[in-house]
Amino acid sequence: MSDSALATAIAQVQKVEQGLAPAPVVRTFFDEATFTATHVVHDPATRQAAIIDSVLDYEAASGRTSHTTAQKVVDYVRDAGLEVQWQLETHAHADHLSAAPWLQAQLGGRLAIGTEIVRVQSVFGKIFNAGTEFARDGSQFDRLFRDGDRFSIGGIEAIALHVPGHTPADMAFVIGDAAFIGDTLFMPDYGTARADFPGGEARQLFRSIRRLMALPDATRVFLCHDYKAPGRDHFAWETTIGAERQGNIHVHDGVSEDDFAAMRTARDATLSLPNLIMPSVQVNMRGGRLPEPEENGTRYIKIPINTL
Repeated sequence: MSDSALATAIAQVQKVEQGLAPAPVVRTFFDEATFTATHVVHDPATRQAAIIDSVLDYEAASGRTSHTTAQKVVDYVRDAGLEVQWQLETHAHADHLSAAPWLQAQLGGRLAIGTEIVRVQSVFGKIFNAGTEFARDGSQFDRLFRDGDRFSIGGIEAIALHVPGHTPADMAFVIGDAAFIGDTLFMPDYGTARADFPGGEARQLFRSIRRLMALPDATRVFLCHDYKAPGRDHFAWETTIGAERQGNIHVHDGVSEDDFAAMRTARDATLSLPNLIMPSVQVNMRGGRLPEPEENGTRYIKIPINTL
């Protein structure tokens, strides 16, 4: 990971703080069924926008998909007169199916994820025996971001930061003064993401988090999930780097890498797999597309027995 990329992100946030660059507008749609926050971020001057970590509704018992949640995003984008440039995925989610291809068909925008998605595709392509027809080169996406890659939302500067640990492919997108950090940190009272999925690693997650915490304290932080910490009766998905540094129960300033790794490893050992991991990974490693139909015209989700 490049220190110059972090320095660029810091300078970008500082320009917004100093009034030298515009701050993006963020609207969040929270899906309680999967505890997922989908963010729509836009440049107020040009009305150009990105949709980050969208949700496709999926009923596990029947195997049916629907677009009720994603339609709310479509309605907002159209009502606000936004033009979608990007459909961004922070990683290949294991807890919800992405609606990015459907949203792309409705609203446009380039579908993008981190370049390390190819590692995820290689691992899970084998686990699900996806066959040679499943490309493991990231070609399902329009762009694969590397650490430090710069882009824009209208006139607002943006940069991609590689923050592995939860999975090998996690990316954070710093857009103006807003950081969309995927599954790394949760709200300060809830802690941090798990690191026990294939390719995940607690020490790597700690280093990624400390890298994010080097951003200015006032950096707005938008999370991918919230599960309501004990004693909190509402969902929350926005905080700041300063609040995370001072108060995150797992990784506040002063927590060592050794202590974090021991805590995270012990905690992960008590967690069950996400309810939707089987359909989610199979769809999301394909860029949010369902597996190809079999000879009878039906699409199938595989469940490997005694494997995960």
